[in-house]
Amino acid sequence: MSKQPSATVQLACELISRPSVTPEDGGCQPLMMERLARLGFSVEPMRFGEVDNFWARRGDEGPVFCFAGHTDVVPPGPLERWDTDPFEPSIRDGVLYGRGACDMKGALAAMITATEGFLAVHPEHAGSIAFLITSDEEGPSIDGTRKVMEALTARGEQIDYALVGEPSSRERLGDIVKHGRRGSLTGRLTVQGRQGHVAYPQLADNPIHRAAPALAALAAEQWDAGNAHFPPTSLQFSNVNAGTGADNVIPDALAAVFNLRFSTEQTPEGIQARVAAILEEHGLCIGDNCTLDWHVSGLPFLTPAGELLDAGRDAIEAVTGITPEPTTTGGTSDGRFIAPTGAQVLEVGPVNATIHKVNECVAVKELDQLAAIYAEMLRRLLT
Repeated sequence: MSKQPSATVQLACELISRPSVTPEDGGCQPLMMERLARLGFSVEPMRFGEVDNFWARRGDEGPVFCFAGHTDVVPPGPLERWDTDPFEPSIRDGVLYGRGACDMKGALAAMITATEGFLAVHPEHAGSIAFLITSDEEGPSIDGTRKVMEALTARGEQIDYALVGEPSSRERLGDIVKHGRRGSLTGRLTVQGRQGHVAYPQLADNPIHRAAPALAALAAEQWDAGNAHFPPTSLQFSNVNAGTGADNVIPDALAAVFNLRFSTEQTPEGIQARVAAILEEHGLCIGDNCTLDWHVSGLPFLTPAGELLDAGRDAIEAVTGITPEPTTTGGTSDGRFIAPTGAQVLEVGPVNATIHKVNECVAVKELDQLAAIYAEMLRRLLT
């Protein structure tokens, strides 16, 4: 007779079975809100634009410990490549399969069951427990956590500790915790030329030839050496496009998109000025023969050693027996919208080996340990 899945795994399965491709929530948030309301949380749906979010809080005093996460998932990709339906959770050989199992419905389930278990033992806990959940993390991240934080700040609600359930671990649950993230700055460059026949280059102006030295210089630039907490700032081109589709036509424009993941050694303004200088050095003058649009999707942040990082490390050691490595590597997370308010932010979640992939999965044991880690962090910070 097979063993009944734990409460955490059962809830993870319920969440996975609700298709919620960004920005859709698919009914995940009502399920979570119902569970939290039964625990005495004040639950507040907060919809902005087409995005569902909610804020839930139990307690009126500080410190405020907030679980932060998202119910939206990326598209499953080719369904024929999945061994089972991505939205029909399947447990095989101790592993739970389904879109969102790892990123991040498994962590959401662990947050709920950890809170339920903690409150069963500590109903009169210190401070407050909160949940900030969005369905806009995998999308443009405009009407999700960003907007909720703006609303909370406007009415004077402050988060002291934020635990984000992103899949932060590398090879084993808890081997890595993210205590900061690099900033992200995207540039969209358009270089103007003049279209013509390739046989008569003197009658045209080739934007590819004109842009190439500047693009090469940007790619080769050493922006900084990083610091004790962050790797060096990196620029990567993600798209370069020109041409009409004909092999005998000089195009009239080139478009290039690049992104910089930058450390606390840089500011967006400083990077923008440096890029403009490199372009001008190679004959590209913004506003004259080229345009450059910028988008900042997040600033770098760092949670130094303190109560939250200590609680996370000690909880992981108590549950798994390993000592986590604090790091700031990887992409961005919604922690970038919470940290600027002064909150300490830590990301603790499953192994990230299968996120956004076909046959996304998480070990069942890992989810149960994750719930235990979250409950232990609550105990250390709110009792």
